[in-house]
Amino acid sequence: MHINVHYAIGVVVASISHYFLNLNLIEYSLIIFCAFIIDFDIVFSKYDKDNNHRNLITHSIWPGSVMLLVGLILLYPLIVICGAVLIIHILIDTFDWGINLFYTGKTIGVRLLISREEEKNIKEILSNYKVGHSFFVFRYYGSKGFVSVEVIVFVLMMIANIFLAVEFWYLVLPYFFFFGFHFYEYKKLKNIENS
Repeated sequence: MHINVHYAIGVVVASISHYFLNLNLIEYSLIIFCAFIIDFDIVFSKYDKDNNHRNLITHSIWPGSVMLLVGLILLYPLIVICGAVLIIHILIDTFDWGINLFYTGKTIGVRLLISREEEKNIKEILSNYKVGHSFFVFRYYGSKGFVSVEVIVFVLMMIANIFLAVEFWYLVLPYFFFFGFHFYEYKKLKNIENS
């Protein structure tokens, strides 16, 4: 899923947590941060043989599991919640393209946006585009299911923030930046491919 979806899920979890734990700004922000920070491992994509950030250890179950375990051992709810949102991020990413879940070198997941046959012929498929990344962007936005999930998660984020943590309303704003980034990327690639 796109980073804006993970951000929105972070707001939902942080808002629910705030309702029960009366979080301060730093605690509320930390939960949101943990929900999306994993996607910044894209800057390390060059260290994967396929240049795929989802194959890195950061996109495995281990970082979130370690944090969750530490939180449970220390009986520190905030660390438990942060570990949980890291794990939620990873599990959600299994639905679109899949991830290296256990860091064993094997991509695992439902992988609703790519078939096994397409994966085997991915180099040939990407060669049909002026920019190879267009395939992934168009496939994602061409999926009514994934676009619907984006809308539903956005609505849930707004409801949770308004009714459970309205004092942190301004922490919804970065969502629009992340959404804008992905939408701009889509429009730009569409123009390139249509030119």
